[in-house]
Amino acid sequence: MAAFRVRMGPLLVLCLAACLSGAWAVDRGNFKTCDQSAFCKRQRALKPGQSPYRALLETLELTNTKLTLQLINDNNKVRLLLELYRLQGNMTRVKINELKPLKPRFEVPDVLINDPPTEPLSLLSQDENGVVLSLGADSQRLIVSAKPFRLDIMEGREVLLSLNSRGLLAFEHLRIRKDTQVDPEGTEKKEETDAANEPAGGEEETAKQDEKMEDGMWEETFKSHTDNKPNGPSSISLDFSLPGVEHVYGIPEHADSLKLKTTDGGDPYRLFNLDVFQYELFNPMALYGAIPVMLSHSAQRTMGIFWLNAAETWVDISSNTAGKTVFGQMLDYVQGSSETPQTDVRWISESGIIDVFIMLGPTPTDVFSQYASLTGTQAFPPLSALAYHQCRWNYNDQEDVAAVDQGFDEHDIPYDFIWLDIEHTDGKRYFTWDPHKFPQPKDMLQGLVDKRRKMVTIVDPHIKVDSSYKIHNEIGSKGFYVKNKDGRDYEGWCWPGNSGYPDFTNPEMRAWWASMFAYDQYEGSMENMYTWNDMNEPSVFNGPEVTMHKDALHGNWENRDLHNLYGLYVQMATAEGLIERSGGVERPFVLTRAFFAGSQRYGAVWTGDNTAEWDHLKISIPMCLSLGLVGVSFCGADVGGFFKSPSTELLVRWYQTGAYQPFFRAHAHLDTPRREPWLFGPENTALIREAVRQRYALLPYWYQLFYHAHHSGQPVMRPLWVEYPQDTATFSMDDQFLLGRDLLVHPVTEEGARGVTPYLPGKGEVWFDVHTFQKHNGAQNLYIPVTMSSIPVFQRGGSIIPRKARVRRSSSCMEHDPYTLFVALSPKRFAQGELYIDDGHTFNFDKQKQFIHRRLSFANNALSSRNLAPGSQFTTPSWIEKIVILGASKPNKATLKTPDGKESLLELEFDASMSVLTLRKPGVNAGVDWTVLLQ
Repeated sequence: MAAFRVRMGPLLVLCLAACLSGAWAVDRGNFKTCDQSAFCKRQRALKPGQSPYRALLETLELTNTKLTLQLINDNNKVRLLLELYRLQGNMTRVKINELKPLKPRFEVPDVLINDPPTEPLSLLSQDENGVVLSLGADSQRLIVSAKPFRLDIMEGREVLLSLNSRGLLAFEHLRIRKDTQVDPEGTEKKEETDAANEPAGGEEETAKQDEKMEDGMWEETFKSHTDNKPNGPSSISLDFSLPGVEHVYGIPEHADSLKLKTTDGGDPYRLFNLDVFQYELFNPMALYGAIPVMLSHSAQRTMGIFWLNAAETWVDISSNTAGKTVFGQMLDYVQGSSETPQTDVRWISESGIIDVFIMLGPTPTDVFSQYASLTGTQAFPPLSALAYHQCRWNYNDQEDVAAVDQGFDEHDIPYDFIWLDIEHTDGKRYFTWDPHKFPQPKDMLQGLVDKRRKMVTIVDPHIKVDSSYKIHNEIGSKGFYVKNKDGRDYEGWCWPGNSGYPDFTNPEMRAWWASMFAYDQYEGSMENMYTWNDMNEPSVFNGPEVTMHKDALHGNWENRDLHNLYGLYVQMATAEGLIERSGGVERPFVLTRAFFAGSQRYGAVWTGDNTAEWDHLKISIPMCLSLGLVGVSFCGADVGGFFKSPSTELLVRWYQTGAYQPFFRAHAHLDTPRREPWLFGPENTALIREAVRQRYALLPYWYQLFYHAHHSGQPVMRPLWVEYPQDTATFSMDDQFLLGRDLLVHPVTEEGARGVTPYLPGKGEVWFDVHTFQKHNGAQNLYIPVTMSSIPVFQRGGSIIPRKARVRRSSSCMEHDPYTLFVALSPKRFAQGELYIDDGHTFNFDKQKQFIHRRLSFANNALSSRNLAPGSQFTTPSWIEKIVILGASKPNKATLKTPDGKESLLELEFDASMSVLTLRKPGVNAGVDWTVLLQ
């Protein structure tokens, strides 16, 4: 929900007038450009090729786990400490910090799932110019050049990646302001620091530099807000060069294309969690979340860079091929240009240390596994969370909820969750209910239980300052609020009016917050009620850039050091609360708007307050693809658009697109007309119903994909290049995508479209239209006429996908229903697939190995099911109801064989015009071994 609403009290309207525009568009003046951010402007003014840093090789120390080496800035004589680690799984970690900082610099906690295991580094050679280290596999070497300092990672004779090759390493050291009193920690501390950091006139040199530098080093004013910086400038920067690379991806969240653009001549991409009202498309402005991970890809290799820093960060991208026309690139080729394509990336953060993980791939799958080993995998959601969600700001009261719920039944549209926004609370006090509109919440929830449906309520991290409010009183009495720089509780304006902001960086605060979700604490809650964390950037309506002041304090740390972690901590504490309330039995479902690296461990993310416009529908695809590449598979966009009112055509197309994205929720602004799916005439109701029903039929496949994402970190929704890494035609595609390996989706996202042209990849591959069963060859652009009912989806030849044909009112009602297997044959390979089943909602799949996981294979005219998890213990009443084989020949008979030795003939039907064979009523249990022989 954006920081904007028409119907609010006059005091709040006046308060917001300075920071929010009444027009339905982003007010860019509320948010900084690089030139308005003092540290970004300073760093960007540095010129390449003038690095003052050199490595002091005499300080080199090599142990079994790491290499340490001091660097010195020859301009001011400040020393840095470089640490190098070779990590298991083909990764390298580089840390750079001040050798002896004035006080500790912030190092990001709680994001890495453990201390990454290391492998030994070995010294190959050393001279006065540098050292060469072995990275083990595949002749990989790490070269440390001394003057100027530079790192190169090589494989054979090929440079994979270089650090500081452009000389843009910059590390602003903490210091004491020269025109103020000595730091209260005392002269002894200062002298100790000076001795390490500023010998031989370094202090005088730094003072001269301070005088030369522009305003913003010790305090900075943006609009009416002044940011005080008691330790002065503290920013860091490092450049990376990627030879042979023209395509980079990631660093969400931005409303931009999947392939990141060069930033020469414009602003860098910004990573700073902000509540951006009505965000614009195709620009590098910051949005709600920040994941500082970038992937590079070429036909030869995929790699990743994980910049572990939670402060405001800007990312510059340049390329030696940017701006060249297709003709220009062809001319280079014809003329035999020897210039190797190269992308250069520069990371700039306001504070903290340099802590970067270089993931060396070499395949996309390897990079996903490497990143997952660092920050964890996608939380395995309850099956129902993968179904359809109905939301609005706000459903008015219990009667409204009941009427909407009944409307879905009357129009035969399945759904699993109905959502309540802030108006359900008592005066916007979270963990409460409006006593007039929602007087009997348990009755309302029980009505949903009776239909095997669920509810989500919003719980935001701004707490109404009200002495009669239990939550506020407890947080205040325990000292759990974020503080001002003067030590008082930090307060700002948000939906409740004057609000306090809990310090979620404090583990005691998180534990207390989690305890508030207990059924005896959150009155009116039940086991079928889950949680939505909104506004957790955090949003502060009267704060700078509509967020918290950077000099606010979380314990001993300033908000500037850890700002981008706040939303992760809110979701972490909430998810833990939902787990605790069930005694550790039930999987939680928590949706968050703000996020950071590691947020995937706690639930789902959505793309925030989008708009009912065609371009916003289109951008939902690259935005979710970008998140999937960096670990967050559970992503979606508000179906229909949050702001404004969609045309009927746009609404239908959005449902058709959303049905094939991981998180499937319709949502709308308070002041838009109601848009439940049956309000647009019978014809459009039927179109929306069909899109939703397609989602429910595919739930077995969705669930299987999320199981794999949870175990291996592979994205559920992925760009085509992930599966076809050498097909350059796929590298910039973001209007179509793959679900797993086997479903290709090209939604219709153009107004008035009469046709689409999906690209079907893979030379020698075949793809089957899942609706018509028509077969198409791979490695072609295929024009397909479309009508309003069309959702172009293709199944890859060589795959087997389970579905459930009996769509009911909710996913829980389908739990024990039978499966239909769709087998798509290929001339290139045997067909394979999987079937995964568990109870759909507990942790028993992990803790007690209660699940079914089966390999489905078709080879040599035999379709079989074999156990992939012999140690697991789980049974299901579900059975195999039907088998549909695409691209088949007609057999004389089909025989089912079961482990007990029984054989039975199956009913078969063959469509010669489409080469589709249907086998009816095998009737075999989905959890046992079986084989079907075609003769």
